Parts: sequence; C-alpha cells; structure tokens
Amino acid sequence: MYKQPLKASKPFISPLPMASATPTFSELRRQLAARTSLAPVYLLHGEEGYYIDELVKDFENLIPEEERDFNLYTLYAPESGIETVMDVCHRYPMMAERQVVIVKEAQAVRADMLNKLHNYVAQPNPTTILVISCRGAQAKGKELFAAVRKNGVIFESKRLSERNILPVISDLIKEKKLNVDAKALSMLRDYIGTDLSRLYNEIDKLALILGQGAMITPEAIERNIGISKDYNNFELIDAIIARNAAKAFTIIEYFRNNPKNNPTVMTVSSLFNQFSNLLVYHYTRNKTQSGYMDALGLRSPWALKTYEAAARSYNVRQTIEIISAIREFDTRSKGIGSRQNEYDLLKDLVFHILTARGIIG
Repeated sequence: MYKQPLKASKPFISPLPMASATPTFSELRRQLAARTSLAPVYLLHGEEGYYIDELVKDFENLIPEEERDFNLYTLYAPESGIETVMDVCHRYPMMAERQVVIVKEAQAVRADMLNKLHNYVAQPNPTTILVISCRGAQAKGKELFAAVRKNGVIFESKRLSERNILPVISDLIKEKKLNVDAKALSMLRDYIGTDLSRLYNEIDKLALILGQGAMITPEAIERNIGISKDYNNFELIDAIIARNAAKAFTIIEYFRNNPKNNPTVMTVSSLFNQFSNLLVYHYTRNKTQSGYMDALGLRSPWALKTYEAAARSYNVRQTIEIISAIREFDTRSKGIGSRQNEYDLLKDLVFHILTARGIIG
C-alpha cells in the first residue's frame, strides 16, 4: 500500500539535529524555511500559543499542497492514542521524500502515555518528521524529554510579560529590517502589549508600507495603526515626570473621549511599571550607568534618561506612596469601595501622583 520514498539527492532530515537543540522562534523558522539540518522529531510546548501555532503552520508547509492528502498527518493525541501515532510515523511517504506527522493537544495526555513515544524517538524513521505540540502548557514525560533532547529539538514557547516585551518588539523590528525611535517603541508596547498575534500583524503592516530600512516614527504609527502621537501613555508619563499638570490632564481627557484605543488598564499598567522601576532605580547600589541599566534590564542608555529625570522629580518616599496609590486605583476601578467612572479615578490618581508628599502608611 505504501511505496518507498523517492531517492533524494541529499538527505532531508539529519540523523542528529545539527542546529541548536533549543532554538529561538526566529531561528527555528529560518531553519524550516531553508529546509536544512532538520531533525526527525520536534517537541513544541509552553504557555504562549502564538509561537506554537505559527510553527505548526511552518511544519505543514514543508509538504507541498499536492502531497498533503498522502504525506501530511494531523493527529490529536487524546483521540488517536500513542500507538496510532507511532504506527503512522513508521510508515513510508507516498511517492515523496518525506512525510510530516503533527500530534496536537499532547498536553492533554498523561505523562506515562507520552513516555511511550520515547522508544520511537530513540530510533525515528528517517523519512518522517514528527511534531509533538503541547499548546499552552509544559510538556510531560521525562523519558520523552530525554529522548527528544538526544535525537530532536525542543522549543519552549514562554509567555511574555510586560517587562520583557520591549526586547521582543525591538528584535522583530530589526528582523523586518526596520528601525524605530524610542517613543514609537514605547507606543507599540503600550497599545499592543503582549498580544503577539496583533504585534506581528502590525509590524508586518508597517514593513509593507514603509519598506526596508525605514524608521518607524510616532507619526508612522499614528498614520498606519491609529495611535495618537501626542496623546498616549508615553506622553502622559513624560508630563507626569515633568510635573506638567495641564498636559497630563489634557491627555486624560483625550483618553476619556477615545476609550477604545486608550483603556485605563493599559495606562495604569504603564504607570505601575514606570514607578516600580523607579523604586528599583532608587535602591540600586551600583550607581553607575551600567549598574542602573543592569538593574532595570535596559538595553539603551537613552531609556535610562527617563528614570534619571523621574528620580529628580520623585524621591523614594514619594515613589512608594505613588505605588500604593496605583494599587488603590486598581482596587477601586474594580468597583470595590468606589462607583466612580474609571477615567475620573485615573484623573484622581494622576493628581495624587503630581502632589505626592512621600507620606507612607
């Protein structure tokens, strides 16, 4: 029933993966696009679903459209069973060099069941690429892990936090051969956050419109994404640091009139990050530029200037008071102890920040 694969001029799958056994998302995508040094087994797992979804599409694209009926298998671990998975993996591709077997929802299978795959992974079929997908969760099964580490590739898709999203945005922009100024980068962080699907879509859009080598500016973002270059969280924080009350309250009124693009949760998150980092700045023992940058996880000395200015405006006690006020806003905005409109609460919070005297307790 199954025919032997056609003889290839060079092997499609390496007997052992020549690339890093723990590649980044970008590295793995480049390897799949180049179709070189591919491993016989891949284990994709982790909380961030976007990366795994995109990689699964890339694995599917290894098989030409006209061959997919015969050489692309998508199995669901809870329904198919591990024995079926191994049986399919041992088959030969139909009139082709290779087949791809994608096992989804593997996180829903018990560890002892997943471990049964380790016998196959120890001696995989050289004409099969097996992809084990544990979307949204850590993979289970120590024996399977050990076998994949030896004969395959493990990719962990970690969920990003607001603290570490900036480097991801910056790297993606560089990957698209674009440049970005600091304000534009902060605008993207504030309004896209950790929504990777939206982030990749917006950066792709900017790359298409602006072209390689272009600079992403606040004006470009305003024009193409719809975020105001003058009324945003970056400008609000600048106004607060400068103690420019008139500008700060003007921005809040803009937010009130444009709530869809300016949710208070994003604004307050930005304020909390700013002042919690400012507290780190105040307590950093190594008072050199490199010491501050290491403590705050900053890549550019330019980003440090914001905290230098903030430290001149708000001392340690004021910073602690402000963080307490932000926490109180969070409670009141959820309707606990207050029925005020969220933008009225935000206005009160900013007034509290601007007038903080450093009263603790």
